[in-house]
Amino acid sequence: MKVAIIRFPGTNCEFDTDYAFGRIGADRTIVWHKEESLPKDTDLVVLPGGFSYGDYLRSGAIARFSPIMKAIKEFGQKGGYVLGICNGFQILLESHMLPGAMMRNKNLHFISKFQYIKVLHTDNKFLSQTSEGEVLNIPIAHAEGNYFVKPDKLKKMYDNHQVILQYCDAQGNYDNPNGSVDAIAGICNENKNIFGLMPHPERACEKLLGSEDGIKMIKGFMH
Repeated sequence: MKVAIIRFPGTNCEFDTDYAFGRIGADRTIVWHKEESLPKDTDLVVLPGGFSYGDYLRSGAIARFSPIMKAIKEFGQKGGYVLGICNGFQILLESHMLPGAMMRNKNLHFISKFQYIKVLHTDNKFLSQTSEGEVLNIPIAHAEGNYFVKPDKLKKMYDNHQVILQYCDAQGNYDNPNGSVDAIAGICNENKNIFGLMPHPERACEKLLGSEDGIKMIKGFMH
């Protein structure tokens, strides 16, 4: 599997992401945002976490205009797999590649901690190696992770299994660290080839880091 990891000014998780995908045997290339095309035969594009353009205006609001985004949009429209993690998720929202928007965390503070999340649906490639209802322990680190989408759109997303991850406690019960509607932690598009989540699976790729649950998530793209 060939993975293109996109680097914007302010991205700081590209090497973590590169390491995590290396752990599952993927062929990785880090791509500068001013490139106008993706590497040949790319199977998956990953927009990693960080603070693209210093989070000026809104998180991801400037990165959406980077030259590489045109190629990523075309790649996604043709069915290519795209994964946005944290700031990458915010960029996908700002680019209208995923529905909804991000607001400041409800408590207005930056949150950085391990957080349990529950798998809601596995009928998608990203979570295909997990089980429905499974609780994963994955770090979060964000100031604008308060996900919002209008009720009518949210209903359609639920009907189409687009709400794929939800914040919870260790027992799988409702927990909401940032105020997101329905404690949503991750979503996908209608065609289930574009994914976005605020938690950082690349930071949970080996026991030394406190959890290996992230590997189980990204392994889905290999199957």
